[in-house]
This record gives sequence, C-alpha cells and structure tokens, in this order.
Amino acid sequence: GTASSSTFLRGDQTYAAAGGANTPAFHIRKSSNQTGLTSGGWTKVTFDDEVFDTDNAFASNKFTAPSNGKYLFTTGAKINDNGGDDDLTGSGMRFTINGAIASQVIHFMGNNPSYSEGKTLTSVFNLTASQYVEVYAYAQDGAGAAPSITGGNDRDTFFMGFKLI
Repeated sequence: GTASSSTFLRGDQTYAAAGGANTPAFHIRKSSNQTGLTSGGWTKVTFDDEVFDTDNAFASNKFTAPSNGKYLFTTGAKINDNGGDDDLTGSGMRFTINGAIASQVIHFMGNNPSYSEGKTLTSVFNLTASQYVEVYAYAQDGAGAAPSITGGNDRDTFFMGFKLI
C-alpha cells in the first residue's frame, strides 16, 4: 500500500485507514415522567424515546457493548420532590456495569431543600463485549414521599454514549 489522504503507515509498517467511526453511538430520552421513586434509595431509570441508536445496542433500558473498547457515557435527570413543597433533600445519578456500581454523583441539600434538581454524570468505561450499562437515580424527599423524574418535551432526562476506541 501507499500513504494517501485516507491511509497512513502504522508503526508496525502496515497501512491502515485513517480516522474511524465512533460507533456504536446512542441517545435515548424519557417521553414522560417517572413517578414512584423510593425516597432515600436508588431507582432504575427507564428510557423510551430513541433519538438514535447506530448499532441497536440499547434495549430494555440498558446499553450492551457489542465489542471491546473504551466508551464515553453521559446521563442526566431532573429529580423532583413529591409535591412541590421544597422537600427534596438529596439527589444523584449512578452508572452500573452488569449490576455493579461503576460511578456515581450524589448531593444532599442539608438545611436548604429544593423542589427539584438537575443532576448529570459523565464517565468513561473500558468495556468488554456483552457488558451492559444501566442508569439509576437517587432521590430523597424530606417528608418521606415518593419523588419523581421529569420526562417529556423538556428533555431533562437522557442517556447517551459512544465508543471512543
């Protein structure tokens, strides 16, 4: 082979195509609110509005890696107290890999509870083929009532990712 605008000479003295696709890639959202979260606990977030999914790797509320590699994921949710009484005292987001905690962010408001809070989380994971990633949300209502997650046209709740290499 020869070097050109679409191929390059690798260190092992072989030619390879330049660039590459960051696939699989997906972007999923919630089309409606998710209610009945356990106050003071983690609840699996359900997604049902597919913006795109290049390799059909997202199904049943989880992303399953079709090949080995490093993957970047971002998720976010608007987490609400039960009734707008400024009772939200804690919120968080979590990624799990095959059911085990992989990364998380959590915030407790102390003496300054809120009606709602947006929470996001971004992580890079080294996955092997068939490992799966799921999203969980944490919500704590100071009155002990069941919090919710906002879905719908606000696009506040999402899960997206792509393969880096």
